[in-house]
Amino acid sequence: MSTKTGLFTQTASVRAPGNQSKRSSLAGFIGSALEYYDMYIYASASALVFSRVFFPDMGATGLLYSLGLYGVAYLARPLGGFLAGHLGDRFGRRNVMILTLLVMGVSTFLIGCLPSYDSVGVLAPTMLIVLRLCQGLSVGGELSGASSLTLEHAPADRRALYTSWAINGIWVGYILATLAFIGVAALPEEQLLAWGWRVPFWLSAAILIVGLIIRRTVRDTEAFTTEKELGTTAKVPLAEVLRTQPWDVVRVIFAAFLVVISTTVPVYGLTYATNIVHIPASTMLWAVIVGYVIALVTQPLLAHLSDRIGRKPVLIGGNLFGAAAVWLFFWAVGAANIPMIFVGVILCIAVGFAATNSVYPAFFSEMFNVRYRVTGMAVGLQLGLVLTGFSPVIIQAISSANGDAWWPAAAYTTVACVLSAIAVATARETYKTPLDELGVKR
Repeated sequence: MSTKTGLFTQTASVRAPGNQSKRSSLAGFIGSALEYYDMYIYASASALVFSRVFFPDMGATGLLYSLGLYGVAYLARPLGGFLAGHLGDRFGRRNVMILTLLVMGVSTFLIGCLPSYDSVGVLAPTMLIVLRLCQGLSVGGELSGASSLTLEHAPADRRALYTSWAINGIWVGYILATLAFIGVAALPEEQLLAWGWRVPFWLSAAILIVGLIIRRTVRDTEAFTTEKELGTTAKVPLAEVLRTQPWDVVRVIFAAFLVVISTTVPVYGLTYATNIVHIPASTMLWAVIVGYVIALVTQPLLAHLSDRIGRKPVLIGGNLFGAAAVWLFFWAVGAANIPMIFVGVILCIAVGFAATNSVYPAFFSEMFNVRYRVTGMAVGLQLGLVLTGFSPVIIQAISSANGDAWWPAAAYTTVACVLSAIAVATARETYKTPLDELGVKR
């Protein structure tokens, strides 16, 4: 027996509730791995090769354009968050998770097929912009849909632990992307620019297939299906969340600044190290991999800690720790101190950012009522992340105006982390709140 749930047929064999919390957690893990594998291979390519493939003979300006295109996706993310939130809150979280996965996977594969500027001129960067915007639309709704689905399936005392696996999927995606670029970066420059950079984009097809198979086995939560059966789902979720919980949306926008460190350290840090200090790209990529691998262990532990002592202490502590640790990292990069670069990455990524990164999916989801949970988190998060996407190009401009100094990157990141900590401090604690009491009760 099977039932239709929109994009795919859902078989009755997967409707037993016992495994749904684990299935949804795994689906979030695999989906995030694909989404952020795709995002980070783009980030690595923008730092290492895109300025020469799509903006040749432009020198530093070409690098600035390349980094600017990395941020273009963040302009599309709020729209992606709105669309995914609307569909997820009206028609189900599961179908949205499948749709975002398809859009990201296809867009990334096609980027690997693009011709260079030398082949078709300005059409090449134009097509790159279009596909980058599609990536932004996809990732704008991915985490909010996966987090809401997992949160609503998870045991009450382990909501952050279960939702943190979507975040661990992000790090797996980053690790796979970094390993892919370590491999192609070793190619002779002519081969790297001709075809080598394309291989990581093509490899995303394998993760897409696995993700689709897994997500097909997940069903929507009882919390959502009850609303749907009663006919009480929000007709316009965005209008309702702005009417009933506008300040929580604002809090999420500013709290989302915590993600800035994940861009300034591995993305701008790689750009600065390779282009200004002339540290080998492979050295920086390995430092990032070490940080991500350690974070795979620390993130579930820190998420579980927030299930025990509360979301706010872990989030605030992680923000403040990261705000301090980033100075060590960028000083080490500026001094070409390789051992301290590794230490700095570990402290920034596997400790400070891990504390915030593992907890915010549960915390942001718990702020909102089930009727507009996906929308509230998605719109607030993606509006906040616009700053994150343009962090590298903003810092690059400030640094260039100050003699290629490293301190603007550290200062920018510190301000973002402190603002995030303040926003979190103004929110209510939710780790012990029952699922049916989250958000404003109607």
